[in-house]
Amino acid sequence: MRILYCGLIAIFTLQAAPFAAALDYVTIKREGRETKIVGKVLVEAADGGVLVVGREGRYWLAPKEELAERTSDDLPFKPYTRDETVKKLMAELPAGFRIHQTKHYLIGYNTSQAYAQWVGGLYERLYGAFFNYWQRRKCELHDPEFPLIALVFESQASYAEYSRGELGEATKTIIGFYSLMSNRVNMYDLTGTEESNSGDRGSSARINQVLSQPGAERTVATIIHEATHQIAYNTGLQVRFADVPFWVNEGLAIYFETPDLSSAKGWKNIGGVNDVNLTNFRKLLRDRAAGSLEALLSDDKRFRDSTTAVDAYAEAWALNYFLLKRREQQYVKYLRELATLTPLVEHGAEYRLQLFRKHFGEDLAAIESEFLKFMRGVE
Repeated sequence: MRILYCGLIAIFTLQAAPFAAALDYVTIKREGRETKIVGKVLVEAADGGVLVVGREGRYWLAPKEELAERTSDDLPFKPYTRDETVKKLMAELPAGFRIHQTKHYLIGYNTSQAYAQWVGGLYERLYGAFFNYWQRRKCELHDPEFPLIALVFESQASYAEYSRGELGEATKTIIGFYSLMSNRVNMYDLTGTEESNSGDRGSSARINQVLSQPGAERTVATIIHEATHQIAYNTGLQVRFADVPFWVNEGLAIYFETPDLSSAKGWKNIGGVNDVNLTNFRKLLRDRAAGSLEALLSDDKRFRDSTTAVDAYAEAWALNYFLLKRREQQYVKYLRELATLTPLVEHGAEYRLQLFRKHFGEDLAAIESEFLKFMRGVE
């Protein structure tokens, strides 16, 4: 889920402007309140609006009418150190939060330490596997510029209260999400979703008990899915707020999300068959419209419509699965070109189709036929 993406491109009539490494000081005035940002300008609109990244990794979008002041100096931009980030995070979070640190992550939590450690371990395994997967395919990645932050709330209610500003009423149905704006993953303690009188909430035994239940597959998949988005955007595989097709973003995250509930750790598999989305794709095949592939490649409308989103996600996973299994080298080159896109610059359907044809071939009908034949044989 690419939170806060929809509609942002429309705010700016953008022309990409190269940004300097100097430190920028930007003041945004919004709804009567001023916010002062120390960071660097990433993109400047033709009318003077800017996209700024703060030293903590948060993005700030300032349309011209909200840009109160902008200055810069000769000091180089440097992200906050890990210690500075921890200090600022603790000052921002509600009372009762602590920080669990791993090699690449800062896990802010107000639930049990055992659960925070489980999340940290899960994410570090994903991080290592993600790097290994792409580097073996000669896709260059870089270490994150900023510490990766995940927030774990003790309950759905506290998570919903904190996240309502970004998700609105969707907090009732979304158990975790990655925010392109804040660059964080937000979630809540899955072991608290059911009543427990044993007093072992958050313990290893309780975590394993939750994971062994039939409904755990989607919950574990969701938090891996959102963490995959975060890693992709922070290691150079993808660019935050670039006009990358949803079928790429979401299909890739689904490709990595497939959990392994036979493992006490919840996940260890990349590129396994995603049973939920395979089932949904087979249902779609019963009355799939001709030219569905071109529609998927052209725009993101099906993902934003609740009546077609399930089918769109299933087809996005299936297409990524097919391309990575059968057209891997072409797919890596395609990803590399997508990684050169400028944030907030919209390209449109013609560009999307042209770029896909450049890397995979001109004949979409032939590609679609091969794709469908391959997927009908997947078990």
